[in-house]
Amino acid sequence: MYKIGWFSTGRGEGSRALLTTTQESIEKGQINAEIAFVFNNREPGEAEETDRFLQLARSYHIPLICLSSRRFKAQKAGGAWPRYRLEYDREVMSRLEGFDPDLCVLAGYMLIVGEEMCQKYKMINLHPAAPGGPTGTWQEVIWKLIETKASETGVMMHLVTPELDKGPPVSYCTFSIRGEPFDRYWSEIRGRSIEEVRAQEGGKNPLFGLIREHGLAREFPLIVTTIKAFSEGMVRIEKGIVVDARGEPIGGYNLTEEIEEKVKGAIL
Repeated sequence: MYKIGWFSTGRGEGSRALLTTTQESIEKGQINAEIAFVFNNREPGEAEETDRFLQLARSYHIPLICLSSRRFKAQKAGGAWPRYRLEYDREVMSRLEGFDPDLCVLAGYMLIVGEEMCQKYKMINLHPAAPGGPTGTWQEVIWKLIETKASETGVMMHLVTPELDKGPPVSYCTFSIRGEPFDRYWSEIRGRSIEEVRAQEGGKNPLFGLIREHGLAREFPLIVTTIKAFSEGMVRIEKGIVVDARGEPIGGYNLTEEIEEKVKGAIL
């Protein structure tokens, strides 16, 4: 059985939905794999949203490993940055001994993974932008798209490297954020600075919310399709390079058509 290691900080509803979608796809037989463990860099009681995520993982009877990065950092107060992060990753790897995952998936994991962990595990990360798009959290990505008046964005799975959101793409899809239903909301902020929009409306801005809605709807099928491809040997990681079933390097699978078919009717 193909074994998946799942890494998440579990900060919100999106993190829970991604875990649920993947686990349900496994239970339905759509993915021939199992989630061997869930790792979370928070511990019970640190955050209400994360506690909900931890309870969800327990409800699936998936082995759950927690190590608070916040408390670990506090214990190493005075230590140099990247020293304590190196020690944290080493402690994480120690606690994961014996699981031997074939692939690790980062879905809402809010720490940069260090070089040693990247070398030990084959890891891919879900990022809410197309290849070459903005880096950072999904909130930062959306504000950058609005600030630059972008016409297109996407979602991708990419190889995890120590450089944030810069690993080579494994799979991705793109979608337009122009035309209907986006244009009316672009017109509402025309002539306003991004600082003004953020200060007055924040995440309640309709354009911000609409971009998030369309991106999130595509994250679910993309992560399932990508894990399925790995479990079936259609794509794999060899010596830090993404290759296809023949062992030929690829620049990432463009799954736009397949993903668009899956989201039909799911969003307005």
